[in-house]
Amino acid sequence: MKKIKVKGKHFILSLVCLILGFMIAFSYHLTKIESQNENLDRSGKQYEKTLVLRNQLIAQEETNRKLQKELHQKQDKVLKNEKDLAKEAQVFLNQAEDTEKYRMFLGKVKVKGKGVKITLSDGAYDPKEVNINNYLVHEHHVFKVVNELYISGAAAVAINGQRLTSHSYIVCNGPVITVDGVQYPAPFVITAIGDPDVLAASINLTGGIKDQLVNDNLVFTLEKINEMTLNPILGS
Repeated sequence: MKKIKVKGKHFILSLVCLILGFMIAFSYHLTKIESQNENLDRSGKQYEKTLVLRNQLIAQEETNRKLQKELHQKQDKVLKNEKDLAKEAQVFLNQAEDTEKYRMFLGKVKVKGKGVKITLSDGAYDPKEVNINNYLVHEHHVFKVVNELYISGAAAVAINGQRLTSHSYIVCNGPVITVDGVQYPAPFVITAIGDPDVLAASINLTGGIKDQLVNDNLVFTLEKINEMTLNPILGS
């Protein structure tokens, strides 16, 4: 077997290759470690950034909850104010309605609506009757009709077109009656605004106002009116 002699230059070349391989492997290993460290550093920074964003999100959610709570409180306050205003508006509306009713009862405003018209006329002349007053319309006859109408719910009453109030007075003077200082001859037309059926039923009750007037020899007529207008008192 032949011995191979290793020459000096071959030895040096082998040594150089060995050193070069070691350097390449070491460089690769070092590069890998640096890459891993860089990845770890990048991951750490990403984690810190995520943590900051998470904390900001939590803080924002807490702020949103506080704002939501404040919003609910303000909404409750607004609702309470709306209810209070509605109550005040209803009070003012009731007061306005009451004022309008009082003005109507005092005869200060024009009134329109359904109602009845009652006419009272003197009875036919009877030569056998000694006392003429026995078939004339007197103030107590008119009083009976007016009072019954008010009791039955009439909102406004007039005699021969003249509105009556709580201060009105009626005086009889022979064949005429005086209403608040104004004289009117027969026939006397009493108009009242209210439910026609209720007013008529009250007047026509058996043994009631109508029967009493007819028994006093007066001419009585009643008519239901779908729409009538009673003017306010002059100077009111």
